[in-house]
Amino acid sequence: MTIRLHDTSARKIRDFVPLTPGCVSIYLCGATVQAAPHIGHIRSGLNFDIMRRWFTYRGYEVTFVRNVTDIDDKIIKKAAEQGRPWWSIGYENERAFNDGYSALGCLPPTYEPRATGHVTEMVEMMRGLIERGHAYESEGNVYFDVRSFPGYLELSNQELDNLLQPESDGETGKRDPRDFAMWKAAKPGEPSWETPWGRGRPGWHLECSAMAHKYLGTAFDIHGGGIDLIFPHHENEIAQAKAFGDEFATYWVHNSWVTMSGEKMSKSLGNSVLVSEMVKEWRPIVLRYYLGTPHYRSTIEYSEEALREAESAFARIEGFVQRVTEMAGKAVNPADEVPPAFAEAMDDDLGVPQALAIVHTTVRQGNSALAADDKDAAIARLAEVRAMLGVLGLDPLDPHWAGESDRGEELHGAVDTLVRLVLEQRESARARKDWATADAIRDQLGQSGLVIEDSPTGPRWTLGPR
Repeated sequence: MTIRLHDTSARKIRDFVPLTPGCVSIYLCGATVQAAPHIGHIRSGLNFDIMRRWFTYRGYEVTFVRNVTDIDDKIIKKAAEQGRPWWSIGYENERAFNDGYSALGCLPPTYEPRATGHVTEMVEMMRGLIERGHAYESEGNVYFDVRSFPGYLELSNQELDNLLQPESDGETGKRDPRDFAMWKAAKPGEPSWETPWGRGRPGWHLECSAMAHKYLGTAFDIHGGGIDLIFPHHENEIAQAKAFGDEFATYWVHNSWVTMSGEKMSKSLGNSVLVSEMVKEWRPIVLRYYLGTPHYRSTIEYSEEALREAESAFARIEGFVQRVTEMAGKAVNPADEVPPAFAEAMDDDLGVPQALAIVHTTVRQGNSALAADDKDAAIARLAEVRAMLGVLGLDPLDPHWAGESDRGEELHGAVDTLVRLVLEQRESARARKDWATADAIRDQLGQSGLVIEDSPTGPRWTLGPR
């Protein structure tokens, strides 16, 4: 089956046809590093990580570019407020973003360019746009003439004459208030670079057009980002790139928000949940399950209750993986292919919720095989489950999660020794048919957060959901 994706520009789901057979090129708008990431920021990277993994599974060679915006108004403002160099703010938060991506199991991008490393490419693009009559210089600023590009606003399906004029932000010399800055003239105390139009620094939008051109060429397959970037950022990228002569992106794919109380998660609203704090409270693989398993175009309303539900759901999957691995006495390799129903769901606009339903169905089948003492069937189901979880980046036996799933091997070993002493007392009570004592021991362990399961090979324990 052909992979199909919802294309924002077409406002419908389209068959994916790559520009180069067997290859996929993806540009994702990455972090603006004025602050540490909250889970809403990381969701975008995680959604496109799943997309990348699925293309790879389908046999494509993927080039994945995710940029870093390391200079903009917000970074400069933060630097002034904190009395620190602008690059110090940017680098600290860039590392925090990468730590967050890594903690939640996102594969590193093929290339991760910084805006400040590509001023030469930006100057080249501005020069070409001025020569073609699509941009102009005024008092050291360089603006894009939006009326010179007939396709402006087609992505967001707006009319230029109906577009609200932006509030004044200190930019001067615009021919039309809706023209946007590609380059901002230097101000005292701000970082700046030399250009043919004087010293200054990049506007927000120019960097992505220039870096996509450098790393992916004049045309590439997929441009991604959050729905909040459709306008103005992605509209302005399209205008710059196509007016310069590039074909730019064939497909536009946008993920939705993580919200709190119905509002987009945002630092400015004070309702963000930092990744660095979340991973102290929740296992990173559970956070990945929570953020990655809803459909990428659906909104996630944050709540601790929803996270606990995700934790319980993943625990059922993880428990099955652990039980069959213990029964087999060795690691069971993932199957070469995922079940057809899983593949059909993923091919249909990355239908992760439907694909996840196949995972849970297979887990139930595997548990039934365990109950029937059908070792071969249980192992076969585990192989399928591991293949599906691998695509989603959720295989608890993957080396990335090694040592994380049991919350620390040393602690697990110590707890295991203590719990088994108590379980021996419970088994002794059962042997003498002292059911009250046996049940009391089980209940006390349960109150401590442990789940006790009786199996043909004896009792086993796992950590229950919080």
